[in-house]
Amino acid sequence: MAWQFTGDRPIYIQMAEHITSGILKGEYQMGEKLPSVREFALMASVNPNTVQRALFELENMGLIETQRNTGKFVTLEESRIEMSRNEMGKALVADFIKSMKALGYSGEQIKDIFENERKAGESNESENA
Repeated sequence: MAWQFTGDRPIYIQMAEHITSGILKGEYQMGEKLPSVREFALMASVNPNTVQRALFELENMGLIETQRNTGKFVTLEESRIEMSRNEMGKALVADFIKSMKALGYSGEQIKDIFENERKAGESNESENA
């Protein structure tokens, strides 16, 4: 898994988002032990302190838990994961709307484009099933 970071935001935030995405997609299952700080640092080619800071953010969000002497684990609380999924989804939609309005689209036009693309996506999914 190649980790790519941009210069516009701190690496620890991007790393926390990457791990969060893995949790939300099910790449890291509820209750699963996460790689160690050192392992994450090697995978992402970053300083272990950066990893520690990213994991601290995830722990504050309630997505991961530290178990003394055994490591860090994805939370078993499905509601925490679902809450993060909802927050991330809302942020994506807000960014989409902001970008579309910057292009001069009205709310109604945005809704129409979104609905057409949603239908096209569903059609493609059923053809590929």
